[in-house]
Amino acid sequence: MDPYKLLRISHNPDGSLTRSDLVPISPPSDPAVHCQDLPLNPTRGTTFRLFLPRQPPPAPKLPLILYFHGGGFIFLRAASGPIHAACARLAASLPAIVLSVDYRLAPEHRLPAAYDDALDALLWLRSRAVDGRGDLPFRDCADFSRCFLMGTSAGGNIAFYAAIRAATLTDSLHPVKIAGLVLDQPYFGGVERTESEERMKEDKIIPLIANDLMWELALPEGVNRDHEYCNPMANEAKLLAAAAGYLPRCLVRGHIGDPLSDRQREFAGMLERRGVSVVARMESEGFHGIEMFDATKEEELVADVRRFLYFEDGGGSPGVGLQRL
Repeated sequence: MDPYKLLRISHNPDGSLTRSDLVPISPPSDPAVHCQDLPLNPTRGTTFRLFLPRQPPPAPKLPLILYFHGGGFIFLRAASGPIHAACARLAASLPAIVLSVDYRLAPEHRLPAAYDDALDALLWLRSRAVDGRGDLPFRDCADFSRCFLMGTSAGGNIAFYAAIRAATLTDSLHPVKIAGLVLDQPYFGGVERTESEERMKEDKIIPLIANDLMWELALPEGVNRDHEYCNPMANEAKLLAAAAGYLPRCLVRGHIGDPLSDRQREFAGMLERRGVSVVARMESEGFHGIEMFDATKEEELVADVRRFLYFEDGGGSPGVGLQRL
């Protein structure tokens, strides 16, 4: 089967993609939360979509979530219907302030463009927290010392690399503090196939041929899937030698019916070896992206995130090692 037809995309002569418009775009409004689009970097055309509980508690202040959506680096936007709905439910249910980053997509903007946009988002947040300007809609209810980077699938990959970049910044993010990473079914790969990839190569959500094509379109031209952006486990020393001691606690979630499940377990183990406090939720039934289709699984995700954000999962300070929910 042609992977382009499978993904319902076509590759144009100028290197861009034509994407089918199967996923509706949601306006910046929602009955459960205050919703507003905010500029991030006008030069790059990036924005946020803000989700703020309509009646945030006066005290304590709410945690902040910088959210990065999935889509194999090539699909979806912060305004896409399923992404909008998921972020609105997170903000209302946790509760938390959610800033969903509308990062640039590949192949028009190959990696590391999305990582650059993620770091832009952190620096934007720091600048707004420092300068005290009154035009920030969530200033009075935000706890900038409890900022969490969260992503699903490719967004989980982006959240991880944003944390790596933040850990090696020469300038402090103060008063913003990254209190944790929430990596839901993070998207990683490699040249050598894992057992789960081989066993589920005909998976209906992320079959192997589609997986390979998304990496081909997302990675820098001329590299293979063992590049650090795709396979951090093959680049462990380079990535984590300097940064691991500065990475915050991390929640890694996955499902046993996901072809990427072996990669996700390897990734959690890598973090543990480097002394990162890891909470792993890896044994749940389901497939890649099931939360978009199954309300019960979405409730499980929200419950896991709530426990992690509010330290109800048994995870503690860095160095406690791998914990399984």
